[in-house]
Amino acid sequence: MNRPLTGRVPAEAIRRTTLPRLDPRKLARFAALEDLTGTVSDAMDLLGLQGALPASLLAPSLPGQRLVGQAVTVRNVERAESPDAAARSGIGRMGEHEAYNQADPGDVVVIEGLTGVSNMGGQSATVAHRAGCAGAVIDGGFRDPGASRGLGFPIWSRGVTPVTGKWRLETVEINGRVRIAGVAVDAGDLVLADEAGVVFVPFAQVDAVLAGAEHIDAGDHRQKADIAAGITLAALAATKYK
Repeated sequence: MNRPLTGRVPAEAIRRTTLPRLDPRKLARFAALEDLTGTVSDAMDLLGLQGALPASLLAPSLPGQRLVGQAVTVRNVERAESPDAAARSGIGRMGEHEAYNQADPGDVVVIEGLTGVSNMGGQSATVAHRAGCAGAVIDGGFRDPGASRGLGFPIWSRGVTPVTGKWRLETVEINGRVRIAGVAVDAGDLVLADEAGVVFVPFAQVDAVLAGAEHIDAGDHRQKADIAAGITLAALAATKYK
């Protein structure tokens, strides 16, 4: 569905206005995995896919939160002029609001941004939440954590900062390819996150990853049941669960 544009970025900077969509039942099956990112990371290893990032790189802002949704992407770069010159001009070039405008409920905002600089402030997080976005993953900083925390809007990032991005960065692309801590992410890819970190699953690989993850998850459940039942360590070591 084409929506009226916000004007925050030039129309040519919006690479896609229609994203491929996953069956909600598949998203629910991912959400049912007990150890979400760990299980999916293992499944991707077996397929030779790279996409898992630890929480030591991208830390969650809220404890106990999980994300399962498709990516709407933002690419930010450093502005050419100095922050004081940009501030004197009064012209901000942050355009992440257009990603919220293009998002469907449940989508995850994925931002390639600047570290130590805010790529999403409190009011921006409030707008994203109002648009139905489930959360955000930011390769960079964000600020006003109290605002997103109060909304229950989880953010995985490189850290919190008081430094505004308004005079320091510009948004050059919406719904194109971004790189998050070295991992390529396209708009529409699957985003999974929990307290352990973040995993990106390429759209074309979702079915294969889901099948592998459910196999691993089932094996984990059988192993936990055997442990609870008191199986001997020798029998436990000799049993192949996954």
